[in-house]
Amino acid sequence: MTANKVAVVTGGARGIGLAAVDIFLSKGYDVVVVDMSYAVANDLAQARGGVLPIECDVSDPDAVSAMAETIARQYGRVDALVNNAGIASLHPIQETDFHTWKKIMSVNLDGAFLVTQALTPLMKEVAGAIVNVASIAGLRASTLRTAYGTSKAAVIHLTKQQAMELGAYGIRANCVAPGPVETELLAKLVEAAPEMKASYLETIPLNRFGQEKEIAEVIAFLCSSEAGYVTGQTIAVDGGFQAAGVGLTALRSAQ
Repeated sequence: MTANKVAVVTGGARGIGLAAVDIFLSKGYDVVVVDMSYAVANDLAQARGGVLPIECDVSDPDAVSAMAETIARQYGRVDALVNNAGIASLHPIQETDFHTWKKIMSVNLDGAFLVTQALTPLMKEVAGAIVNVASIAGLRASTLRTAYGTSKAAVIHLTKQQAMELGAYGIRANCVAPGPVETELLAKLVEAAPEMKASYLETIPLNRFGQEKEIAEVIAFLCSSEAGYVTGQTIAVDGGFQAAGVGLTALRSAQ
């Protein structure tokens, strides 16, 4: 077993996952980057010391078992698990075909279940911490997000189940629900529908999108000893988006 703390980040080769990887590295962790693209994860490992890249489809039980075996051989422990891998599809409910529904559920929900289950024995060794990355779409309904929002709402409840059942081993489980964040995906959405940016900003009290690092900082905190008595919680990192009430936009325009 390595003396260093070990963090496992699924979907860690880009976006919020990559930001979390960099923070864990800065804190002296060895980091396992689990991603569908081995080439991207391997490039990341070459550019940063202390990174082990593993190609894995988190919705595939056999692939997840193989990933867990590799981590067990290499490190023998998992101190922090970030279930960040996820996919999205923006379609009206009547245009969301069952294949799309199942694919989103398999990655976003099944992936968090399977990876946690596979790595729990290694987390038991060190009373590790789990952070599931959900979304503000799992806390409040929105248009075009029937499959995505439902999957993230399920992840939020899965977090509570993990906290309840794994707390006996000292394992904590919490959830981060990002609001609108400046990612490649959001940039593409705004490019396709420029009015979307203004609509979002009118509703976010801080009047800006979040940064990937701001989400990652909360993830790292929840995995740290400073959050040692925090478990079963969902933190919306959203600039106040979830807290915004009816009439905010009208009031703001009147100021």
